[in-house]
Amino acid sequence: MYLRAYKRFLVVAWHFTPLLLAYARDRKRFLFFGSSRSVDPETHRARAQVLLESLLTLGPTFIKLGQLLSTRPDVLPPEYIDELSALQDRVPPADWGEAKVVLADELGSIEEHFESFDTEAISGASLGQVYRANVDGEDVAVKVRRPGIEELVEADLRVIRWSMPILLYFIDDARSFSLENLADEFAKTIREEMDYEREAGMLEEIRTNFDGDDRFAIPEVIHSHSSSRVLTMEYVGGTKINDVEALEAKGIDRAQLAENLQRSYMQMIVDDGVFHADPHPGNLAVTDDGKIVFYDFGMSGRVDEYVQEKIVEFYIAVANQDIDAILDALIAIGTLSPDADRGVMAEVMELAIADARGEDIEQYRVQQIIGQVEDSIYEFPLRLPKNLALVLRVATVVEGVCVTLDPDFDFITTATTYLTEQGYREESIRRILEASGGQLRNTAESLVRVPPKAERLLDRADRDDLYVRVDVEDSKGIFDTLAKRIVYGILLTMGLFLTGVLYALEAPEAAVVSAVFSVVLTVQLYRSFRDSRTIRTTPQFTRQNLRQRREEE
Repeated sequence: MYLRAYKRFLVVAWHFTPLLLAYARDRKRFLFFGSSRSVDPETHRARAQVLLESLLTLGPTFIKLGQLLSTRPDVLPPEYIDELSALQDRVPPADWGEAKVVLADELGSIEEHFESFDTEAISGASLGQVYRANVDGEDVAVKVRRPGIEELVEADLRVIRWSMPILLYFIDDARSFSLENLADEFAKTIREEMDYEREAGMLEEIRTNFDGDDRFAIPEVIHSHSSSRVLTMEYVGGTKINDVEALEAKGIDRAQLAENLQRSYMQMIVDDGVFHADPHPGNLAVTDDGKIVFYDFGMSGRVDEYVQEKIVEFYIAVANQDIDAILDALIAIGTLSPDADRGVMAEVMELAIADARGEDIEQYRVQQIIGQVEDSIYEFPLRLPKNLALVLRVATVVEGVCVTLDPDFDFITTATTYLTEQGYREESIRRILEASGGQLRNTAESLVRVPPKAERLLDRADRDDLYVRVDVEDSKGIFDTLAKRIVYGILLTMGLFLTGVLYALEAPEAAVVSAVFSVVLTVQLYRSFRDSRTIRTTPQFTRQNLRQRREEE
């Protein structure tokens, strides 16, 4: 295992070293010294294409890694996200002889368990492949884990773990935590996706949640023919959901289909707390009677109650077009820094809502503001919880599919209708009224208490008996640093002046001593300004940055 990991490490290093060196030169032009370089979007996109080709070449584990990276704008620039978002989990299936060994090891004789078995795979993915078969007269789909994939994944995970210290050396401190967190998340996610018993459990739970809803078709698990490496399900055929012409020919209402799809994911995320997390067109189909079919539950996730509550608050704020409430929800959920410039972010939200509603907006304004924020998210990254990153990816992909089905699809109207029907908006209004009532009571009590206190305060001021004490917190020693710089500056000025006077008075020995003293002070002052622990400003989304970008463009 270790020998294989060492070999894979050399292969991975061969592919990624040029990109790492380019990134290191962005920070320091000559690797170990020099100023930083400004990288234009075209360069980022070219590098992203190189990264995409490397991931495809390195195989299944790295294809999955690329898919995960495409959900993390806190780790990569927008150009990389765009390129990696197109990464499809589709690779040629393994040889049937190898897959047959896996089936035999898990279930026993194929002839005994299946009435018929088509040895041509109908779908090939990086971790598994799917075949059609027949059990007790019923058509089934048999998902078989790719032969030898466990050893390859474990070797690649070792390579990723060994590579982390090297990667952390080339990146700034702001992203180091995100990358370490991403590596742990990836190892957990890919092992979960290889566990077909877990996938069967998630599939059954989601199927139960939609039980009785004739708008959706979710395959039933055949437990007698399933294990940790083989998953046998009811076969449900259909037309690929983005095959618009075929759907049109079958007379299926595409607008209703888009609404049903959006509502299904609203239910999974907001109500059920468990959701199908890979809704790209290859995993969605439509039956002849208009039912939406879900395939491949290997990538699925859960949302805890707190995140569900905040997502509901976000959707309600969007429905009400309450910009402040939207920003508060994003901050509470962890996707927006509390230090972000709310003015700029408010403009972004206004544009996003207008765009979602299909309103005509000035394209140059969109490009300026959205470009600024996307760049800022990369430069000052946010930490995205694992399942929240999946939720964001799901929301984006689902909306894309819905717009493909219906170009006039209005996400906000559909979400608003759903929240109203489920009583979430009514509950939100009730909470607001309760909170407002409490605030009114507190305000009334304050109005009663304030006048006597104000009178006592004015009496003390009239008697010259009023003192104000101000405590300034300085945990980083900023005032000490400023004081040192002032003292060093004064002493340096005096030293230089004294050196000049002594030299003019023809006292060279004393002038040399004074000059040495001045040099020492100069070094101390320089070190004070170079110390990374001293005064630093925190980068934020600012209107000034936005104005600068507009002027540059």
